[in-house]
Amino acid sequence: MPRPIEQRYGAVIWGLGLTQIIGYGTLYYSFSMLAPDMAHDFGWSQQWVFGIFSVSLLIGGFAAPTIGRRIDQHGAGQMMALGSVVAACALTVCAMAPGRIPFIAGMVVMEIASAFVLYNAAFAALVQITPQTGQRSITHLTLIAGFASTIFWPITSELHKYLTWREVYLVFAVLHLAVCLPVHYWLARAMAAESKRQDPAKDRKVAPVEASIAFSDRRRAFALMGLGFALEGFVLSALLVHMVPLLTAVGLGASAVLVGTLFGPAQVFSRFINMLAGRGLSPLMLAVISATLLVAGLTMLVATAPWFAGAVVFAIVFGLGSGLTSIVQGALPLALFGSEGYGAMLGRISAIRLIVSALAPFIFSMLMAHVGTWAALAVAIVLGIAAALAFAAIGWRRRGRLPVPQGMTTK
Repeated sequence: MPRPIEQRYGAVIWGLGLTQIIGYGTLYYSFSMLAPDMAHDFGWSQQWVFGIFSVSLLIGGFAAPTIGRRIDQHGAGQMMALGSVVAACALTVCAMAPGRIPFIAGMVVMEIASAFVLYNAAFAALVQITPQTGQRSITHLTLIAGFASTIFWPITSELHKYLTWREVYLVFAVLHLAVCLPVHYWLARAMAAESKRQDPAKDRKVAPVEASIAFSDRRRAFALMGLGFALEGFVLSALLVHMVPLLTAVGLGASAVLVGTLFGPAQVFSRFINMLAGRGLSPLMLAVISATLLVAGLTMLVATAPWFAGAVVFAIVFGLGSGLTSIVQGALPLALFGSEGYGAMLGRISAIRLIVSALAPFIFSMLMAHVGTWAALAVAIVLGIAAALAFAAIGWRRRGRLPVPQGMTTK
């Protein structure tokens, strides 16, 4: 008799970790490296190509709530399997596009597919399988998936030495069909079998996570949580896109690239530390800490630039905050609002975050151009402080510390 899916925890985490690395690597991180050749092929400027990418992110953000509801209704595994097929088709359409319109259509479908296969869907799958260990599972998954950029930037660069951008996208499409689809299909089958195995006449073997926010206070809590994620998303998106040019502008010169490379490892390190030492730390407190680390990193940069050591501290501290943010985006909605309707909740939060993140690089570049780099950094610091205050305000009406639901530890 097959083992219950919660007893195959390691296989689920590693399988989803692999598909997240491929998903983020092919659908997100590779784009900036291939964009110059895309622009050349279609006779566009690079700004136009990145503009199309931003608009596609916006459309994907608007689609996220609907996709989240489908994940709740049909199961995350089934939707992720469908998403793997859609992602492969979208990559193929882009690769074989004879002109601009088919390419744009492929990009839009690609970002819609992202909502089916990336973090939101993977977090929902983990919560649907074992709600009570949701935060721990999310932490373990983000620790593995945090290597997506580290792995796929060099892979994309090496492939592009021998293949055109179109051929690289075809290789990526094959990865979704040959690697991601089987993993997601297995997950869908396992979750369906588990659903049939459980006796509806008896209590559920895996209890759901109950909401820790009173019903009358949920609208206020959701608004504050959405505001915090939106402000954090703006700061992160703006700084990551402009990281190297920004560091160059504040006087780091050739060292800017070296400093920028510290960001990725710092993200993974923060998740590792949280996994080992985060027992009992509430998701709400983790949210405040993540926003505070972003502010601390930016403040260090403003206070010390162009000092190289100060810039190194900035990259590490800012990376630590970013790494925790990925965990918080999955764990905080679960802790506040429970596991019922979790996919739809993540979809609504994702819509807010993606819309703001798509606009942030453009707005930040305008700030740097019109009010100066230092003023733009000051704006980012203020927004980071506001994000920390928004998260902290969620618990101000309640006595004591936000409780950690049973089993929701990060050890």
